[in-house]
Amino acid sequence: MENQANAKHVRIPVPQLPIIHDLPVYDDLRELLDGSAEKYGEKDVFVIKTKRETKSSPAEYRHVSFIELRKEIDWLGAAFMDTGLKGKRLAIIGKNRYEWALGYYAQTFGLGIVIPLDKGLPAEELETSITKAKADVMLFDKDQLGLVRSLQAKPEFSNLEYICMDQIDGFTGLPELLEKGKSLTEKRIREYKELPIDKDALAFIIFTSGTSGNAKAVMLSHYNITFDIWATVAPEDLRSTDVNMAFLPYHHTFGSTGLSMMIYSGMTTVFCDGLRYIQKNLAEYKVSFFVGVPLIIESMYRKILAEIDKQGKTKTFRRGVRISRFLMKFGIDIRRKLFKEILDQLGGGIRYVISGASPLDADVARGFVDLGVKIIQGYGMTESSPVLAVESPVYPCPGTIGHSVPGVTLMIEDPNEEGIGELVARGPNVMLGYYENEEATAEIMEDGWLHTGDLASLDPKGNIIIRGRKKNVIVLRSGENVYPEELETPISYLPYVEECMVYGEPRRPGETRDPVVSVKIVYDASKIKAERGAETPDEIETAVKADIDKINEAVPAYKRILRLRLTEEPMEKTTTGKVKRYKQKI
Repeated sequence: MENQANAKHVRIPVPQLPIIHDLPVYDDLRELLDGSAEKYGEKDVFVIKTKRETKSSPAEYRHVSFIELRKEIDWLGAAFMDTGLKGKRLAIIGKNRYEWALGYYAQTFGLGIVIPLDKGLPAEELETSITKAKADVMLFDKDQLGLVRSLQAKPEFSNLEYICMDQIDGFTGLPELLEKGKSLTEKRIREYKELPIDKDALAFIIFTSGTSGNAKAVMLSHYNITFDIWATVAPEDLRSTDVNMAFLPYHHTFGSTGLSMMIYSGMTTVFCDGLRYIQKNLAEYKVSFFVGVPLIIESMYRKILAEIDKQGKTKTFRRGVRISRFLMKFGIDIRRKLFKEILDQLGGGIRYVISGASPLDADVARGFVDLGVKIIQGYGMTESSPVLAVESPVYPCPGTIGHSVPGVTLMIEDPNEEGIGELVARGPNVMLGYYENEEATAEIMEDGWLHTGDLASLDPKGNIIIRGRKKNVIVLRSGENVYPEELETPISYLPYVEECMVYGEPRRPGETRDPVVSVKIVYDASKIKAERGAETPDEIETAVKADIDKINEAVPAYKRILRLRLTEEPMEKTTTGKVKRYKQKI
């Protein structure tokens, strides 16, 4: 522990994960892709569906090797350079696809700054992001044509250039640029390949998906990202034989960092046809690895349980879990054989899942482990490129986020008597700052320490337990704290609860007494009728209150929820599924 007499703060260190792979740390992403092309050569880096299956014909696929990927990046980059994109800022918007990756790498390999944009944002927010980041060019897919047309009609975007990932009338298309680059001289392509890259300079502007106000523009360098990739992969069990499905959108920091992480690890990446086709695609591509958000992972597990229940096999399943857990104590692992029928619902090949963006239900994590699927929870933020901590693949601990990744220092700052304090970080993956926002940068950075805004404590094994957001804590006059997320977890387990938010509500406007711990619940009317027999508003309130009373019995008196707000209207959320607390009507 740091000595308070010699420092502004008391800080408790978080253990670091051990390195289990001897891997290189690259200075920039071009070096990283060059290294992977040399190491993995003709192995598939992407498998792309070019034609969907029909009743009369099978699906068709394109297999892209590591070497081919490098060639096509150089062709596109040389074409970008030839058409005047050197020194320009390229915004990219569209679904996860091979062309997104090509444009991302081609521009950042020495030409200019890349700005990934979230296609799920309202048009006004996208326009603000484009303006704030000073984008010169937009690379878009055809699904964003409506947005592009609206931008073209506005004088303030008259200087914005456009490139379409597809070949459509009226726009320069990425396919034609690839052909142009392919036809350029070796000298011109070599000029592109030799463009200097400053590993520590601004290379990426990525907008946060914050829950408490306007998104901030995070500045990241090549080395921020390449170091974070090394720090994430070195202690984990990622394999070149894995097939990864790109679930997380590439505009998300772990989406784009993950894209490079898969290439670094030698994996093959495939794309999902859409949320409706997840299970079909898992089997189709024999997917063994994926990174996802809890919303998707928990949904997948609940569908498995629902199918087991539908078949009347719940008791058999639970007995199988007890048997396999007992045998595991003696090093006998029969999980994947015992639960083969269930794993086949996930394509049969899933072995490793990383969950990020928000806390994963610990019961869901244990459930996947019981099936023989290794599930690891990671933690990070856009400002740290993004990964800061992750569970150990050898000693996972559901309900925690594990230890710090190698080379990154994490501390619990100014812990209270319960050992709970703010999680702060320092390392080569920490951002350069917020773009043109020194005030916001100063608020989150102090003497090189990144203040995450998350409250955390350590379990007896040094694993990090996230307690909640610092700004969400309900502070009582007695000095005791109520952590909303701690109460939201058991409430979210109620079968009819779609969403919930715990908050402190004043007793009366302007009153100085302790706030009342309250909860807003979005419920599913059909489920609460089926589960509790409640149908009228009074019946629903009575049923929910009874369940909340049971939860209250398990917590100290000062943490008990005393007010309910019930609705069927969904709360406004970020594109990663986090509730925007500041926008909720109470």
